[in-house]
Amino acid sequence: MHQGMLVFAQVMAHLPLSTFRRCVAAHRGDHKVQEFSCLDQFFAMAFAQLTARESLRDIEVNLRAQSARLYHMGFRCKTIARNTLSNATAVRPWQMYADFAQHLIGIARPLYANEPLALDLDATVYAFDATTIDLCLSVYPWAPFRSAKAAIKLHTLLDLRGAIPSFIHITDGKTHEINILDDLIIEPGAYYLLDRGYLDFGRLFAIHQAQAFFVTRAKSNTKFKRRYSHPVDRINTNVLCDQTGVLTVFYSSKDYPAILRRVVVRDEESGKRITFLTNNFALKPELIAQLYRQRWQVELFFKWIKQHLRIKAFLGTSENAVKTQIWIAVCTYVLIAIVKKRLKLSHSLYEILQILSLTMFETTPINQLLPNSSTNSGQPITPIQGVLF
Repeated sequence: MHQGMLVFAQVMAHLPLSTFRRCVAAHRGDHKVQEFSCLDQFFAMAFAQLTARESLRDIEVNLRAQSARLYHMGFRCKTIARNTLSNATAVRPWQMYADFAQHLIGIARPLYANEPLALDLDATVYAFDATTIDLCLSVYPWAPFRSAKAAIKLHTLLDLRGAIPSFIHITDGKTHEINILDDLIIEPGAYYLLDRGYLDFGRLFAIHQAQAFFVTRAKSNTKFKRRYSHPVDRINTNVLCDQTGVLTVFYSSKDYPAILRRVVVRDEESGKRITFLTNNFALKPELIAQLYRQRWQVELFFKWIKQHLRIKAFLGTSENAVKTQIWIAVCTYVLIAIVKKRLKLSHSLYEILQILSLTMFETTPINQLLPNSSTNSGQPITPIQGVLF
């Protein structure tokens, strides 16, 4: 199918270009553009992500060295100057790349819908968290965080089947994570794993009313009145108690008037008691604890995308430039996840990116560059598996 095509062009062939053009048209991204189109900009930024280019000059030098191959890579401009790319990232609306990322996510999630979880659970499981990317206040004054520091926050709802982000929101560093819960569209029957920073009983009750489930850790000052204690197996499990009850503090009980479940377990490594709160009364208490541990996958996602995609060293200083780079990085991550599934590659995303970065200008089909090894065949691998362990 892709015989004779450059590896970069083979990867980009999985993009839904008609959808991309609709996103660009919706935001008038190519208005009055003569040569360097939004698609050329996307290709240049994606090339930077896939080959770990560090600066605008780095991108320019590498693509200029391959000027005879630009057309075969998919570019329709004759050359790429760093000033042209810099101006494009500064003024062209980042929203079109955000919209396109959501379309790619919509393609990727069904491909991973049958991926097994580490738990015996048929429902969709989401982990919600945020990561902070530190910036210099004098260079990025639009992203205040502290008195002498700037930062942005990347709020992500991660579908644990395949580690595909289903919701991403970018804010300045001052925005509290808990406020972003209001922007989520809650999926009935799904599980939401939240750390203690999201312990707001009014918002948790909204999840409960949407007929979804949450699992979160209780704070040390959470007041809970036990109504019933369920029997637990303290010999074969690390569960200390499994209780149902209500909140007793006035405002907390007003925000969450329904019955809650409290599960207390002892951590096997530290020996500490860990208290979980949930509105699910059907799962076994040890499964509640195991479910919360899966929340760590969103931390792995943040670590992976910071290490292997370019979202810590930005190519521009304006808010538009930073958000454009982040959204194209997300597009690149999801695109590689799509390629991995469509070509039935057993390798981790890290291995795929490592090999692709070295073979961008070869014409070997990707599935020949990445033959499935017998050691991995038959073992489903999520996109971030094999990166951090």
